[in-house]
Amino acid sequence: MITLFGVGPGFGLPEASPFVTKTEAQIQMLGIPYKKSTARPDQAPKGQVPFIDDAGKRIGDSNLLREHLEKAAGKALDAHLDDRQRAEAWAIERMLDDHLGPILRYMRWLLPENFAKGPAHFADAAPEEARPKLRETILSNIREGLRAVGPARHSLGEVTELGDRSLSALSVLLGDKPYLFGEKASGVDATAFAMVSGILTPFFDSPLREKALSHANLVACAARMMKQYYPEHRWDVG
Repeated sequence: MITLFGVGPGFGLPEASPFVTKTEAQIQMLGIPYKKSTARPDQAPKGQVPFIDDAGKRIGDSNLLREHLEKAAGKALDAHLDDRQRAEAWAIERMLDDHLGPILRYMRWLLPENFAKGPAHFADAAPEEARPKLRETILSNIREGLRAVGPARHSLGEVTELGDRSLSALSVLLGDKPYLFGEKASGVDATAFAMVSGILTPFFDSPLREKALSHANLVACAARMMKQYYPEHRWDVG
């Protein structure tokens, strides 16, 4: 049985990391038995979660994990899609992972009130005297990473507008369908669920959350998938 390593519950979510949520939903879609544990990024093969241990082999990166898991299960999450739909799914995935993901991180880490109530507590396991410096170092690293990919170079208003462009595009693509490509979920639906629920959690307040709440179909889809993949988690976006 594989072990999925993540952050664990937090921030009003069954799993604090959207990328772990994405992988966990995909594991369930594939019907693969698994157990879950927590780990620090410095324990991961690529310095980040999620990663899995499969018979002693550790594999990281959510996209590479999906490839490994599909081979292990002997089926593809997008098997029901045609070639054009698979290409579109990959393009949507990149919008979510590489554009909306960093903006979600910006809202959690670079808004001081959100950092203080959320990510700052990742340092709580360290000795008390070391925590302020550790928090400063972690935040600096996150800011540097977000500057490299763009969001930290912009004002909050600009970042919110950019994030809402991706949310609006996702809302249009979903329309009134249960999933992005119709009646059956594909791999990218797990990613959309992870990112949207990560933005919608009422634990964090942000202007991007307000934008997300205005897209009723995204709110409904996130609630439906939360019930499907985390049925024991109480989910109410208010």
